[in-house]
Amino acid sequence: MSTPEATPVHERKGSILRTVKAVLWSFVGLRSRGEYEQDVAQLNPVHIVVVALIGVVFFVGSLILLATWVVAK
Repeated sequence: MSTPEATPVHERKGSILRTVKAVLWSFVGLRSRGEYEQDVAQLNPVHIVVVALIGVVFFVGSLILLATWVVAK
């Protein structure tokens, strides 16, 4: 019997919605221990990195647009 922790990384099939949720909670810094452990066991680390990079680009872009808008007024 295999445990979730023993599942190879490339075979983990976590949903994209769950990955986005995990990354957003990580940005905020609030995550329960149980949900974190489930994410580690189920989500693909490559998907997490890609979603996190997209989130960072979106966040920084939003800040740049906000700063440009505020300075222009």
